[in-house]
Amino acid sequence: MKLKREFYSRSTLDVARDLLGKNLVHYTDGERLVGKIVEAEAYIGPVDKAAHSYRGKTERNEVMFGPPGHAYVYKIYGVYNCMNTITQKEGEGTGVLIRAVEPVENIEIMAHNRYGMSVGELGKKQILNLTSGPAKLCIAMGITNKNNNGMDLYGDTLWIEEGAENETFEIVETTRVNIDYAEEAVHFPWRFYIKDNPFVSVK
Repeated sequence: MKLKREFYSRSTLDVARDLLGKNLVHYTDGERLVGKIVEAEAYIGPVDKAAHSYRGKTERNEVMFGPPGHAYVYKIYGVYNCMNTITQKEGEGTGVLIRAVEPVENIEIMAHNRYGMSVGELGKKQILNLTSGPAKLCIAMGITNKNNNGMDLYGDTLWIEEGAENETFEIVETTRVNIDYAEEAVHFPWRFYIKDNPFVSVK
């Protein structure tokens, strides 16, 4: 079942925690590419120098200021894509970066997208590296700024749905990574991941 709009219209920190264990789905070329979300980071624009929205709305980040439950897919280094979900209320510039997923469905397609190889040709390290980072998962799942930025996550192409029933896990709450430029924001414990999951990007 797809997550409803109300799921995203809440505190960004709560959404980030609650996304763990949910399934990210990209329906493309007639196939469902599915990954279980195992790591997520909150970005709260008005008080967060690490957020793209901290300095206000621009052409690049305008999706962040849109309604909750939409995808903000941006490029880093002009090459790699990263996906966020918009949270809280329209105009606030808040969202959650999907930082890592565990492959669930159509791993063969993900392996081809990421490495140009079949799963059988991959070593264990390559498999664990398949979707263990925000850019990696976007490559594997075919999510791009050009095709998916601004998409309604209650649509039929890109969405997040409930995960396995009755699954239990321990959540680690810690600081975000690769935001050394953000001054005091580097100390905010706004990264959440499933303890001991091998697909987490940084433990």
